[in-house]
Amino acid sequence: MAKTDPEQLIVKPSAENLAAAAKAAGKKGPPPVHLWNPPFCGDLDMEIRRDGTWFYLGTPIGRHGLVKLFSSIIRKDGDDYFLVTPVEKVGIRVVDAPFVAVDANAAGAGRDQAITFLTNVEDEVTAGPDHPIRVARDPETGEPSPYILVRANLEALIDRKTFYRLIELGAHEEHEGQSWFGLWSGGTFFPAIPSAELA
Repeated sequence: MAKTDPEQLIVKPSAENLAAAAKAAGKKGPPPVHLWNPPFCGDLDMEIRRDGTWFYLGTPIGRHGLVKLFSSIIRKDGDDYFLVTPVEKVGIRVVDAPFVAVDANAAGAGRDQAITFLTNVEDEVTAGPDHPIRVARDPETGEPSPYILVRANLEALIDRKTFYRLIELGAHEEHEGQSWFGLWSGGTFFPAIPSAELA
């Protein structure tokens, strides 16, 4: 009788299996990935580029519905990103942020302003205390990279056209003892750049 290689009993993670599990888990609203604690099943050759494009085995995933499905089961633990289902957890690569904010709409004005962002995977989120905006600066060039927190540890990079449009809604406010230029949303001021650097 031939022996069964134990390696053959382990199902290798695949995009197809993950998509099927995500579809099943998401039938009644967003999958509760934060509650799942499945075993780590290795890394998948999947990468999210800075512009929000998802790649699988080196090829862009062209189906938006599939990208949206995968985006519903992404989780960040520490500095690492995973796709998580009730039965498996696989590592993926994220070049910058897992989402891109591709549009924003502002309602109200000044301190009563509310800015709602739309991501490339159709998440809508209004900036405020639970969804802060932060601006990282390149230490060498000073180039800003603005982000909005979409859900638990997962940020969207705010694309350039959207960020420049929002700059028109900005204001100068006192922050940590100095004047900063930034944005109001949801009753919170989000500093972007010291006012002195704009002079």
